[in-house]
Amino acid sequence: QERLVESGGGLVQPGGSLTLSCLVPQSIFSRHALMAWFRQAPEKAREPVATFTSGGGRTYADSVKGRFTISRDTLTNTLYLLMHSLKPEDTGVYYCNVQYGGSEYWGQGTQVTVSW
Repeated sequence: QERLVESGGGLVQPGGSLTLSCLVPQSIFSRHALMAWFRQAPEKAREPVATFTSGGGRTYADSVKGRFTISRDTLTNTLYLLMHSLKPEDTGVYYCNVQYGGSEYWGQGTQVTVSW
């Protein structure tokens, strides 16, 4: 079973920035894969916030457009989520997700807390 390993979460003040990283096994790091970041706020369902489609396009949840950027590095097999102008409502556990070859993979999650 392939594992996704996330890092980069933490506590940040409103208006601050964080970058999340997700190391993806080379066997599933494909430009044809769907790669995404999800988040789960307390007592809410997990929701997608940023996605690389299988065609290479990028989509964002309305709540993060203009503030978050999804990117990837093909040399290091790493998926990133660059987050700027963070708000308290961005608080939650962030998960990376890869869908490839008929299978779906999740990371263990990394906590992001936006608070004074």
